[in-house]
Amino acid sequence: MGVVVSAKTDKTRQVEVTRVIAHAKYGKRYRVSRRFAAHDARNAYQLGDKVMIEECRPLSKTKRWRIVRKIS
Repeated sequence: MGVVVSAKTDKTRQVEVTRVIAHAKYGKRYRVSRRFAAHDARNAYQLGDKVMIEECRPLSKTKRWRIVRKIS
């Protein structure tokens, strides 16, 4: 699950996935974010939408993910 942070390119959305992990030694929890280029064939998802992504075959040099659905 992630949030669409960029919708500038055609049929591609940048989705930022944030997760909380604990430090190995000290146990402090902190957030780590990563951005994925996800395929959106219909250009249906816009900036700020919460979406579910799934792994798929390589669609381009950077796109290996596909947007499955919007989470309300």
